[in-house]
Amino acid sequence: MMPLTGLLKGKGRDVVRGLIVAFVAGAFLAFSGAFGSGGTPMGQRLIYWISMLVLGGLWGHVCGALITRFIDADARPWATAAILTAVITGPLTVGVWAATGLFFYQRLLPIAVLVNFLPAVLLITAVLSALNVFLGRETPVETHAAAPGAAPARFLERLPPRLRGARLIAVQAEDHYLRLHTDRGSDLILMRLSDALAELEGLEGAQTHRSWWVARDAVAAVARGDGRAALTLDGGAVAPVSRRYAKALREAGWW
Repeated sequence: MMPLTGLLKGKGRDVVRGLIVAFVAGAFLAFSGAFGSGGTPMGQRLIYWISMLVLGGLWGHVCGALITRFIDADARPWATAAILTAVITGPLTVGVWAATGLFFYQRLLPIAVLVNFLPAVLLITAVLSALNVFLGRETPVETHAAAPGAAPARFLERLPPRLRGARLIAVQAEDHYLRLHTDRGSDLILMRLSDALAELEGLEGAQTHRSWWVARDAVAAVARGDGRAALTLDGGAVAPVSRRYAKALREAGWW
């Protein structure tokens, strides 16, 4: 099996968001004394519920990284949440059964009581899976050509001196830098893509991936396969199209 870091590579924001959801849900279950845990001291409840939800959240993201290779979560969110729930629940129920016995009784509980944990795990998993699927839905940021007589896009002022006046083809995030692809070559500037997107308004284009913005008139060819797409740009650069943006870009007429 692919290592955990490989499965979650490039999904940092999704993992952090999911862990925040799991932490909040764990705290809520602890404070409410859910599923008969109200008789346990609050400190124990907090440790138990938050640990269970956070570990379950990590397992859920591993499952999600595998499942979204085969299903478009943006196009079929309810189906994705249902499949996630089904895949996560079985192994997680066994884990909760084992952890509950060891945490509260310092021993494994009888195997016969394992089924008693299934309804609670199923319910919590279904709710959190749906929350994470719908919270994770994104649409690409689109920028629009300036109206006649309007000032040019502010971002063009950031082009290094040797690229001033060049035609901007794409902007690619590389760590804390942006690589500017132009018809005169490329160069790096220190800036975040999220900040650049606001300044690119005035140029017709769109975010094709969380690390790419592409000028619409720079697309020379589109390659599709295995549920993915990639844009070959003027000058030869290839911009990936993320699954979560593909449907919106296709409907906007990019291919």
